[in-house]
Amino acid sequence: MTAPIRIGLLGASKIARGAVIAPVKADPRFTLSAVAARDPARARAYADEHGILGVAAGYAEMVRRDDVDVVYNALPPAGHAEWTIAALEAGKDVLCEKPFARNAGEARAMVAAADRTGRLLMEAFHYRFHNVMRLAESLTGSGALGRIVRADGEFSVPIPRTPGELRWSAEQGGGGLMDLGCYPLHALRTLLRGEPKIAGAKAVFEDGVDSDLSAELTFPGGISASIACAMTGERFTAWLKVQGERGTLEIQNFLAPQMGCRFTTTIDGETTTHPTEGPATYVAQLNHLHAALKEGADPLTGGADAIGNMAAIDAIYAAAGKP
Repeated sequence: MTAPIRIGLLGASKIARGAVIAPVKADPRFTLSAVAARDPARARAYADEHGILGVAAGYAEMVRRDDVDVVYNALPPAGHAEWTIAALEAGKDVLCEKPFARNAGEARAMVAAADRTGRLLMEAFHYRFHNVMRLAESLTGSGALGRIVRADGEFSVPIPRTPGELRWSAEQGGGGLMDLGCYPLHALRTLLRGEPKIAGAKAVFEDGVDSDLSAELTFPGGISASIACAMTGERFTAWLKVQGERGTLEIQNFLAPQMGCRFTTTIDGETTTHPTEGPATYVAQLNHLHAALKEGADPLTGGADAIGNMAAIDAIYAAAGKP
């Protein structure tokens, strides 16, 4: 049997529990080698909690470890460029959490490092790998909806302003668009197969981060679109809608279909409810990582795609007058 792919965790993060640790423990093709945190004691406690054998003294030691093949960078966005580039230059492949970077300039430097070193660099947009998104991509590309004229998406969820909450920290690269809005933005770019121009944007800024934001976009072919996100919403909301001359496509909870999803198309007056089954998003992400590393599959995220998303985020913030 082929030796398992060894993953090292940058950051003793909450997201790693569901995103990597749980699916890796259920997949013999992977194993967890080590974890690093700013506080070595916290890394040790995290390793003990999750059954991870290795504890690195710091981030620099982690990216150089001989028992790590892939670094999962779950640090706040402020740590993405520096430590992703360091890992790539140390000969590691990298799965980097979203948002990819703090801005498009950092994203370009990260992609350039991956190109220079010949290592894999994927962005962890887990929703992108699920069967629901793959089918939606196929349908919008098939012409089944007719000429597409409009597309909209939103992701909002209440995020309490607790001490240390990085999404409320401008210094760490927080903000609603960075953490939430990046998803519908990425989804519309994927489904419409192009880069948007920003027609306008508005936001509420609190302590340097956007708590509520909306933007109007124009995609190639004259397609009008919008995205919205809020960290102050009352409940979880994640939806996409694409309108064509022949019909519409709608997805309720495109973000994590395994937690309940409704996916319908109405074409020429006939409504179809599409299946939403399949591996959970984080399992699908791990499957795609394996396919990219071992089977020659082209990665669905990273590269020009990651740069494009950050460039659009930069432009939306500029239009919204971010301080």
